[in-house]
Amino acid sequence: MAASNERIREVVEAYVDRVGNGTSAEVVALYAEGATVEDPVGADVLTTREQIATFYGNLDGLEQETSLVEARIGGGQAAFLFRISTKVGDQTFTMAPIDVMTFDDDGLITSMKAYWNADTDMTVT
Repeated sequence: MAASNERIREVVEAYVDRVGNGTSAEVVALYAEGATVEDPVGADVLTTREQIATFYGNLDGLEQETSLVEARIGGGQAAFLFRISTKVGDQTFTMAPIDVMTFDDDGLITSMKAYWNADTDMTVT
């Protein structure tokens, strides 16, 4: 039986929170074994837990704020828009990617694709 929409929403909300306030290990814990990550779409697809952990490890120690803007959930999948601001020195990098995720029966993420482009979707203030 597929994970409920409520369970998927909980995982999406946890994901957004952990990307901003958690550790890479906490983010990776939301992924199922064998999951894939393509961030941004068009980049190499990460296919091992080690690759995914290394990817999210880049967030450790950064000063970030995240917020979920909008989410659509159905059929064991979610598409959502969230905002992420990262402070580096006296600059703040802000973007709002659209992530599309699929989930297993337990509500763990089996695939994630992030739709954004650094040239057009990121602002620096």
